[in-house]
Amino acid sequence: MSNEKIRVLIVDDSAVVRQTLAQIFASDPGIEVIGTASDPFVAAERIAEQVPDVITLDIEMPRMDGLTFLRKIMTQHPIPVVICSSLAEEGTQSTLQALEYGAVEIITKPRLGSRRFLEESRVTLCEAIRAAAAARLRRSSPIRTVEPKLTADAVLSRGSSAMLETTERVVVIGASTGGTEALKSLLEVLPPDAPGMVIVQHMPENFTRAFAQRLDGLCRISVKEAERNDTVQRGRALIAPGNHHALLKRSGARYFVDIKDGPLVSRHRPSVDVLFRSAARYAGANAVAVIMTGMGDDGASGMLEMKQAGAVTIAQDEATSVVFGMPNEAIKKGAVDFVVPLPGIAGSILAHAH
Repeated sequence: MSNEKIRVLIVDDSAVVRQTLAQIFASDPGIEVIGTASDPFVAAERIAEQVPDVITLDIEMPRMDGLTFLRKIMTQHPIPVVICSSLAEEGTQSTLQALEYGAVEIITKPRLGSRRFLEESRVTLCEAIRAAAAARLRRSSPIRTVEPKLTADAVLSRGSSAMLETTERVVVIGASTGGTEALKSLLEVLPPDAPGMVIVQHMPENFTRAFAQRLDGLCRISVKEAERNDTVQRGRALIAPGNHHALLKRSGARYFVDIKDGPLVSRHRPSVDVLFRSAARYAGANAVAVIMTGMGDDGASGMLEMKQAGAVTIAQDEATSVVFGMPNEAIKKGAVDFVVPLPGIAGSILAHAH
């Protein structure tokens, strides 16, 4: 695919959105828009004429909603799908459901605004298309139902960290394309007293909160969207809020997170490099770093700094990664101690965090 353009089909009921996306993708020499469609029925006709490499798909459309169309695509003719969603809070659950059905990325619809917003949109949108084109598609896994967590679990996991020692281990994790389902697989097998974690998953603003809430309902640890000054403690994972960088900081024996604005770093905000660099500085040898499935090189430089500071570093292996870009770049830099398949990462974290 390196010499050929990535062929994209845009499916959205808004003519303005279709036009804006087409213009953004046309600005990238590696991407070609082969068609647009106002709803899934028109999209099906376009696909019959020419099969795209990637589809961008709106969730809410007339005649057939995006989720139904996505299910049909994934069962009949799997094609990498990028969900192009508005920032509307009420749409986030459907969008997260789309990831379970096999969509590989979520991007935010570009809003006509400042030049900086449109330029950042262009970077993130084109990056998402390249990541989707490189993705290894899988059948969506069955949705697992779990019993609600006992209140005591949450109370005990919080209480157990009251006497933090300076040797307390912290875990920092970075993921991108394919990471939402990979993180679910990792976090839902962790015990209630797992070490405190800070996670960067490349995801737009608003969706990280819904994602954290969804994981919180599936896991024995508690999961929440990180807020400034949240304590990193046993039994809890903090997920960096979309469109903000998350940093690990330390005050005495207490690790906590700081949330910052700022420019895109390694083409992302939040950036894994920002989190990992802060962990190298403030946690050093007390940290365990994990880099998971994702496109590009975000996290590779930060992971090398962590390894040089004495941290244990783990990368997801190629066979279980939807896109092997981020782990592979870290491996090539010599930043990785252990390369582990997804089902083994939780055990590896626990083994090296005690």
